[in-house]
Amino acid sequence: MHHRTVAELMTRDVVRARRDLPFKDIVKLLAENDVTAVPVVDELDRPMGVVSEADLLRKSADQADPSGLTPIPHLEAWERAKAEGARAEELMSAPAVCARPEWTVVEAARLMEVHGVKRLPVVDETDRLQGIVSRSDLLRIFLRRDDAIRDEITRDVLHQTMGLAPSEVTVEVHEGQVTLGGSVEFKSLIPVIERLCRSVDGVVSVAQHVTYRTDA
Repeated sequence: MHHRTVAELMTRDVVRARRDLPFKDIVKLLAENDVTAVPVVDELDRPMGVVSEADLLRKSADQADPSGLTPIPHLEAWERAKAEGARAEELMSAPAVCARPEWTVVEAARLMEVHGVKRLPVVDETDRLQGIVSRSDLLRIFLRRDDAIRDEITRDVLHQTMGLAPSEVTVEVHEGQVTLGGSVEFKSLIPVIERLCRSVDGVVSVAQHVTYRTDA
């Protein structure tokens, strides 16, 4: 089974900010490239952090409302320091949470979830920036064609991994939803087949109606 890697999904032409880039130039950089965040890199092109629209908006949120109707929000010390920042290294969220090119979609998605981030700079073994992967990039695996998913399950999961004949288990795929039918020798094989099918890139769900001949 071939799992799509971060290297296959990431954007390689990365818009980045120097650590000393001024506030207004960061805003301009985001607008000109139609992005909502950029990695901040040091002199060796190693990610130090990420500066996003949310980071920049803290400066506006920290300003008094001329009408006096909206109170200034309470900011923690670290938030106030960022609101008062003037350069990328003062405004960014740090340290950078990074991925490696060889990681699978699952590994990258879990790291995003754990750290509550929307994107990951991708670095090589020397920690230099190679690309950036976003949540939308990872979701692209669910755009796989149904026939490609069905072929991978039939060939890689059922035949090569499980050693089953094509006549034993049938596979239908509709919009990423897999339905399994047929019959196998042992009951214990069924949850294994189901688990392997769920791990195929692009699979949304698995419903199985597989029977067995031996309760073992």
